[in-house]
Amino acid sequence: MTKMDLIERISKNFDLTKKEAEIAVNTVFEAISEALDKGEKVELRGFGVFKVREKRARIGRNPRTGEKVEVPPKRVPYFKAGKELKEAVNRNQ
Repeated sequence: MTKMDLIERISKNFDLTKKEAEIAVNTVFEAISEALDKGEKVELRGFGVFKVREKRARIGRNPRTGEKVEVPPKRVPYFKAGKELKEAVNRNQ
């Protein structure tokens, strides 16, 4: 499913124009992104939790040359699926 598929489904289910549905989807994504940027976790009950993980600095290796490269610390988004989502995915096996 793509973002556009999600917009179309919301548009049909809630009798909205595609533009209104796109605004709704973008608002949700922006809210999640802003919360993660602030270091907050976003918990959607029954779906899962979005968090930010801190990766420490490390020494990596350039695969082409084998040369050692310093990799700076960074923050990466992480998603952990909730129990209901896991059950829904495995229900139709």
